[in-house]
Amino acid sequence: MRRLLLLLAMLAAPPATAQSVIKSDRIEAIGVTLYRDPYRGPQPIPAQGWPGGYALITETRTLSVPAGPATIRFEGVSEGMMPETAILTGLPQRIGEKNRDARLISPAALIDAYLKRRVSIHRTNRATGKVTQGEAIIQSGPAGGVLLTTADGVEALGCSGLPEGVRYAGVPDDLAAKPTLSVTTDSARAATVTVQLSYLAQGFDWSANYVARVAPGGATLDLFAWLTVANGGSQGFAQASTQAVAGAPNKEANARLPRGPAPRLVLRCWPMDITSTYPKWQVARSPWPEPESESESYDIVVTGSLRASAMMPPPPPPPAPPPLAMMAQQEELGDLKLYRIPERVTVAARSRKHVAMIDRKGVKFERVYSGGRFAAFDYDARAAGESRPAALTLRLRNRKEDGLGLPLPAGGVAVFERARDADLLVGESRLADRAVDEEVELGAGQSTELRYQVTALRLSGKKRPYRVRVTNARDSAATFEIGIPYTPSRTSAALIERKGVPTWRTIVPANGAAVLDFTLTPDKR
Repeated sequence: MRRLLLLLAMLAAPPATAQSVIKSDRIEAIGVTLYRDPYRGPQPIPAQGWPGGYALITETRTLSVPAGPATIRFEGVSEGMMPETAILTGLPQRIGEKNRDARLISPAALIDAYLKRRVSIHRTNRATGKVTQGEAIIQSGPAGGVLLTTADGVEALGCSGLPEGVRYAGVPDDLAAKPTLSVTTDSARAATVTVQLSYLAQGFDWSANYVARVAPGGATLDLFAWLTVANGGSQGFAQASTQAVAGAPNKEANARLPRGPAPRLVLRCWPMDITSTYPKWQVARSPWPEPESESESYDIVVTGSLRASAMMPPPPPPPAPPPLAMMAQQEELGDLKLYRIPERVTVAARSRKHVAMIDRKGVKFERVYSGGRFAAFDYDARAAGESRPAALTLRLRNRKEDGLGLPLPAGGVAVFERARDADLLVGESRLADRAVDEEVELGAGQSTELRYQVTALRLSGKKRPYRVRVTNARDSAATFEIGIPYTPSRTSAALIERKGVPTWRTIVPANGAAVLDFTLTPDKR
């Protein structure tokens, strides 16, 4: 009787509620806030590989949540997503757990998922040309090659020289077409909700690229800057509200996550053929070609788009100023600086995008020739030093009265000067972060018309005299500076202190020369 009552109770109990799976693949609005690689400094973003910066991604999606337990799969998140940073708001109930589904569908992932499992193999018969079907078990792969066990023995996939392929019973549940974040929830009622998903993601970076164009008179220059956005992941973000943060926010080291696209399936064959027939076939076979690297796309906002397979140099000066509405707008963000792109742009997968950032006309500067902050010669040379070309630097002050007066993020600088009717490149250099009122120096190459020479007049004794001679073959006077790494006991001209270094600064007349004699005491260096 008790058994009968228990059976009736089990039959009367409601069935267990199955957990629903909700797929969300439509992003209604997205924001991308970029942070630079904290260890890159003023160096350029590497042309290849996984960028070392990161981004804050904010997505808005609308979805229908059923009553009861459910798993929501947010498809299309960034490939470098750090799931521990994900914040989801707008659901009726709090989430139970988060999972970053990192395995993406690819030939290599399918081979890996079916290791030691049975698959169907289709190949072309060498004698008849007919396509036949058989069964095989994948024994190893995908890195370095795929080995199959068939009725004929053990063989390598793709080594017959004729068309063949593998077919699978289905796609494993843990493989996704796009990077996916799945969360579990248990809602008391069904509802249609708008949620916001925010998270940090690796594989992004940004940099400034400057173009300085010297005016014909040589007293001012026009400074233009591109904001270069880099996305190293396989997932793009269309029509995103994009902004970049300049400065050095504190960031602790985090776990290493997927770095770039899914692994490739590379089939290598040695020896050529299967173990059951080699070397019966006398068919010459060329080595399997190495896979070509993915090309990267480069988009330039304002002037159009550019596609290339390698990192391009900074773009040339624009033929006309871009509309002010298209320029990135600078804002304050605590002690950091925020550059907001006023229009929505697409941060494409594996791309470099250039957006107009800074445009200043008529910036005052000083043309300075130098032998370097520390003299580029050997004080212990036993003969006259070689005549060296002086380095040309365009020195300006980052202040409003001189035409600037705004924070300048680190990046590369290309300097152009006018020659007849064309702007020609005269030098490239790197610029570190510069705040308002700081000095800014732009390297503009070397001059063969202004040269300097250092001569050791005597090498013995307690006091050792030296001479610096500068010649100017230009038709105009030039300012020359050279740093003396040691404090001299005597000089023929007054020295100034520049950045903590005794420095000789002089005006070299047109088609003339200037000389400095000074004495060093070896034991007082």
